[in-house]
Amino acid sequence: MNNSLRAIRGMRDVLPQETPIWQWLEGKFRHLTYRYGYQEMRLPLLEPVALFERAVGQATDIVSKEMYNFMDKSGEHITLRPEGTSGCMRAVLENNLCYNKTQRLWYQGPMFRYERPQKGRLRQFTQFGVEAFGMAGPDVDAEIIFMLRDLFQELGLTSHLRLEINSLGIPEERRAHREALVAWFSAHRDQLDEDSLNRLETNPLRILDSKNPDMQVMLNQAPRLLDFLQEESRQHFSAVCELLEKASIPYIVNPRLVRGLDYYTRTVFEWITDELGSQGTVCGGGRYDGLAQLFSPRPLAACGFAIGIERLLLLIQTVSQQDNPLWHFHPDVVIANERQDDGLKAQLLAERLRQQIDGLSVLVDCSGAKLKRQHQTALQSQCQAIVTLNSGGEIRLWDLASSQQMTLNEKDLIGWLQQHLH
Repeated sequence: MNNSLRAIRGMRDVLPQETPIWQWLEGKFRHLTYRYGYQEMRLPLLEPVALFERAVGQATDIVSKEMYNFMDKSGEHITLRPEGTSGCMRAVLENNLCYNKTQRLWYQGPMFRYERPQKGRLRQFTQFGVEAFGMAGPDVDAEIIFMLRDLFQELGLTSHLRLEINSLGIPEERRAHREALVAWFSAHRDQLDEDSLNRLETNPLRILDSKNPDMQVMLNQAPRLLDFLQEESRQHFSAVCELLEKASIPYIVNPRLVRGLDYYTRTVFEWITDELGSQGTVCGGGRYDGLAQLFSPRPLAACGFAIGIERLLLLIQTVSQQDNPLWHFHPDVVIANERQDDGLKAQLLAERLRQQIDGLSVLVDCSGAKLKRQHQTALQSQCQAIVTLNSGGEIRLWDLASSQQMTLNEKDLIGWLQQHLH
């Protein structure tokens, strides 16, 4: 195929044989959010660049390297959204959704980042996110972790994931820690790689997240943010940990756990797997109480999480012991016809069956192939029954579960399908 007709690098099609597992997982998300009282928010794909420059931080890789920015015809600087939290906060503030009340929201949809495509990571990727607004206590931090525990249990992933948590404190505590970090890294400048040197003056906290094996001993000895927390932040973090323990959710306190975005405060967490190589983070989240004040004089407590759906699906398929029939589309009935000019009759029969039997999936073979080939195609579809319109006008039913074949009139066919398939 001509290269001009190929998908853009890092953006892929979800093919028909893949969409059932997406729909199955999306159903799990909808059920989970319903059980916890979260309502769906649908956000635009395009946002002002300034939204992410202020919220995410100009020094982050997302803003400095990864956003798809352009000027529109009116001269406005806009971008394809790289993440969902900032847009969700904008929508809450713009529409005054937290006036005298709290909000529990969720969203799902494509995000865009110009980064090197790798296993489970794409330039257009799909994210499921949950955000809770107007609640400052540790109980909501724990609630969103409870949600994730329930989701991973439902997906059969509990034994393949571990929860790591940390506290980033509040801005005053982070500033004190930042000064100590800069002093420490400056004293060990000869051990820093190029990326870490670039981050030393702009975002030194991110150096702690480096995977460079030559830096690990030095990083383990670096000042810990947990040691800079004041009493209120320590109590908040202790309360989250206590709630997790009482809910029997195992966790690891990782003092080097940071999030790549500037708006996080206090509780942060990640669910990590060893099944997908070095890029093991499946879900990340935490509290970001300072984000609203970048856009509004009024503070607004907030916390949430986001999951990359492609990576989650990759994990599900990697660790699954057997194929789930819900991950595939199989019609209930396939209608074949012995004569090509009976195609219209087959379509009308299919429509009457759908009208009479709610939820019945009926597929009509319109290929014009010989009857034997139509039957082979029907068998490959893994349907439950094949209905054939014979040249003499008879309706022939083939029950694939019992291998029984029978000739029926339309009324008896409907009765049989109602009894055996619904």
